[in-house]
Amino acid sequence: MKILITGAAGFIGQLLAKELLNDASHQVVLTDIHEPGVPEGVKYPQNATAIQADLLTGADTVVDASLDAVYAFHGIMSSGSEADFELGMSVNVDATRILLDALRRTCPGVRVIYSSSQAVYGLPLPEVVDDSVIPTPQSSYGAEKIICETLINEYTRRKFITGFVLRFPTISVRPGRPTAAASSFLSGMIREPLDGKQCVIPIEDRAFKSWLCSPKTLVYNLLLTLTLPADALPPHIRQLNVPGICVTVQEMMDALEKVGGKEKLSLLTEREDPALKPILLSWPTRFDNRQAIALGFKRDSSFEDAVRDYQQGM
Repeated sequence: MKILITGAAGFIGQLLAKELLNDASHQVVLTDIHEPGVPEGVKYPQNATAIQADLLTGADTVVDASLDAVYAFHGIMSSGSEADFELGMSVNVDATRILLDALRRTCPGVRVIYSSSQAVYGLPLPEVVDDSVIPTPQSSYGAEKIICETLINEYTRRKFITGFVLRFPTISVRPGRPTAAASSFLSGMIREPLDGKQCVIPIEDRAFKSWLCSPKTLVYNLLLTLTLPADALPPHIRQLNVPGICVTVQEMMDALEKVGGKEKLSLLTEREDPALKPILLSWPTRFDNRQAIALGFKRDSSFEDAVRDYQQGM
């Protein structure tokens, strides 16, 4: 398959590219606003093409008729979108619409796997969110995601593309540096202490719950979406809540202690951030994932396993 990954310089793009480039049957086009690197240590680096492109002006330079699938990962994260409305709308919405139009002109019917988020939901929420709950985002990021979800649904209904919208849980533990996501601390509070660094938890409530998925499990589910039948979902309802697990701040601290030792807890500081707190509290914490599980998606067994996976990869 020939597969395009947008936002390919980012963590998820690089993680997925590494898996795809370990399979000789894939040709992978990596694109981002800055030229993305080819992941180190892959078996078939010669199967990768890296292109620096701004989708707002250069989508046609990365789209061609030979594409079989597109993973759309480009975007400005949650707190970044909230801080700069114009930038968030431009990168998250306008660039996506321009990409979709390039695809429908050049390779109609191509499979598009769009990365959405649990941030499309907002209060009030039931205790457990299922696929029938109507999204009411309480952040610019969530609003931008729901706009793009509607575009994916419409372009699929019109047979311009074959779209799948994956509403990701928060991914933890992410390697690398902190991001502009409101949820960044949910990786940082594990990653930084294991690396001997300080991390601030921006909410003073150890019972605060998050819906999480490990990078390893996310990649499994992303690859699975390549194989789903086109009619696995109705043509105008293409969104799926990707399975996760509900974990409290205290449970995350317990996992850090078990894996890294009690001394790592001293590197954590709990200090409430009044700008982030409303965003964090608007997100759902439990999902009914029966539809996704029935399609073959999987969830993590425990957060401690996710921490151990990260530690082994350090």
